[in-house]
Amino acid sequence: MNAMIRTFAVLLIALACAAPAFSAEAQPPAPEPQEEFAPVSELPPQEQYPVLPLLVGAYVFVIVVLFVYLFSLTKRLAGVQREVERLDADLKRTGRT
Repeated sequence: MNAMIRTFAVLLIALACAAPAFSAEAQPPAPEPQEEFAPVSELPPQEQYPVLPLLVGAYVFVIVVLFVYLFSLTKRLAGVQREVERLDADLKRTGRT
């Protein structure tokens, strides 16, 4: 059983090492670099990136995560406040100050 696991691990490592070589051969050749500046409006559609939806999505994600964190923090703080009030009431009831 251990020999089979070792063989599988060696094959997996060999495949992981060989994968970049296979993927490099499958990629098309890189285009020639441009000699001068080309405005974005003149680029072909496949080279233009839809930046605005990605930027808005990133800001929305950060704001939602911030609100969820603040909501979680508020709930935990309220729980701590209730616990402090309960302990204070217990101390007053037992006569310890």
